[in-house]
Amino acid sequence: MADLVYQRVINKLQKSIDANEYADLKLPNERILAEEFNVSRSSIKKAMNVLIQRGVVFQKQGSGTFVNPLYLKNRPLFNFSGDNVGVTDTFQKDGERPDIRVLDLNVVKATEEVQQALFLEPGEFVYEIKRLRSFGTQPFMIEDGFVPVKLVPDLTEDIVSGSLYNYLQESRNIAVTRSFLTISADVSTAQDQKLLQLKPNEPVGTMEGIFFMDRGTPIEFSHMRLHYKFMRYNTFTVLN
Repeated sequence: MADLVYQRVINKLQKSIDANEYADLKLPNERILAEEFNVSRSSIKKAMNVLIQRGVVFQKQGSGTFVNPLYLKNRPLFNFSGDNVGVTDTFQKDGERPDIRVLDLNVVKATEEVQQALFLEPGEFVYEIKRLRSFGTQPFMIEDGFVPVKLVPDLTEDIVSGSLYNYLQESRNIAVTRSFLTISADVSTAQDQKLLQLKPNEPVGTMEGIFFMDRGTPIEFSHMRLHYKFMRYNTFTVLN
């Protein structure tokens, strides 16, 4: 329950920041925020630490907490982090979550590449889930994901037409909390051009990732091809 409280605080603060409600870029102090959201100061502190890690805000000793002006200037279209790694939640545009169109759902024998990524034995089966994600009429991602049948034996097209990770959390008590991603660019294929509404000379962004449950077991291996205009994200690095 405590985790849900601080996550709600993060969502509310994020919306306020994105709506430019802090004109001077300075956030209220922890006490005022705790009273405003009717939560404990520890929940405010936990939420603030997540926003700091994401580079959305920063703390200046003796002066308070401020919105990062570079975040406002270059707001990311996706933000993968340890507590929120599903595409449905991490990709948002003007606060809007993407629509999902299921292109295909099949049970197939895992290839050697998929076996290696998901630590499967030869002969094991996976769901191959092909989806197209869009904001309104603008498609932005072709997603080809693989999920072990033995971990989730009851997947249906109806389930994968929504947030798979939210389904796993709510119905199976499986939390997907970690990911490893490789991000690059590629020449667009004919299928990319058709599904993402690209011109023949336009590129695509690519992401390949392994997503892990909270106990460290990989649950999905995914290839993603993105409209190049949606390949925008921020990184926050701490130098020790």
